Amino acid sequence: MKTIQEILTSGTAYLEARGIEGARHSMQSLMVHVLGCNRTWLYLHYEDPLSEDKLAPLRDLLKRRGKGEPLQHLLGSAEFFRREFRTDSRALIPRPETEELVEFALQMTPRRQGMRVLDMGCGSGIIGITLALELAKQQPEVVMADISEAALSLTLENATALGARVKTYRSDLFTAWDTPAEGAVQPPDLFNLVLANLPYVPEGEAVSAEVQHDPATALYGGADGLDIVRRFVKEALPHLAGGALIMLEVGHDQGEATRAIMEALGYTRTRVLTDMSGKARFPIGYSPTTSEETALSADDA
Repeated sequence: MKTIQEILTSGTAYLEARGIEGARHSMQSLMVHVLGCNRTWLYLHYEDPLSEDKLAPLRDLLKRRGKGEPLQHLLGSAEFFRREFRTDSRALIPRPETEELVEFALQMTPRRQGMRVLDMGCGSGIIGITLALELAKQQPEVVMADISEAALSLTLENATALGARVKTYRSDLFTAWDTPAEGAVQPPDLFNLVLANLPYVPEGEAVSAEVQHDPATALYGGADGLDIVRRFVKEALPHLAGGALIMLEVGHDQGEATRAIMEALGYTRTRVLTDMSGKARFPIGYSPTTSEETALSADDA
């Protein structure tokens, strides 16, 4: 029988030969998953032989990873903001940049009791659930919306598993608010904080083998990638409280174009925040305020 170290080495080489980025990390993660251990145990048992009953499922996962299937789908979960979220083909895989967007939101949001938060295009629920848990002391009303019933089912699974209090609605952007189905419960309105990670990949643009496993409806946003973003920032305005903060994640070369769209619609203090790699991908802005709201905001500061 081969040892754990021999299998780790050969599996890493197999993935490298197929162009898988982070091949050794992937192989380690698959072994940890199959063996039900942690990385420390793996390192301490490099010389242990691995039985056939463990090798069989590992071979299957290794082949799937070699074909570009995302590691998160194979493991069934991904870490986001120090929590484990269920992940599968129902929604986008959580990405590190989105963690940065949530961090910005937490830094910039005044801690007000009962604030209303909207996560539009929620997918697996990572944004809204994280905000609900991180702002729990303020008892926020967190609303999560997505056009996909499958994505919403994943959101509810994650919210239940993590103990987050959220409300979910199936909606094509704001249709659940503006044209609700007969007998449907209309969602809460006038949000103080809105985050959205909407489809922004231009039609026809090549994406990696891993991204191809994400739902197409969560990826593509028209000829320049901004069709859904344009709709969203326009349709959002009637649903924002005065001075509400709205934050988006877009492609690395779409930040300024999105900011200009927001400014033309009347959003104030618009700018684009950069991620840790220096890419300007987080356009933000504030909804217009009345003089009365401005005075109230000054009193709260």
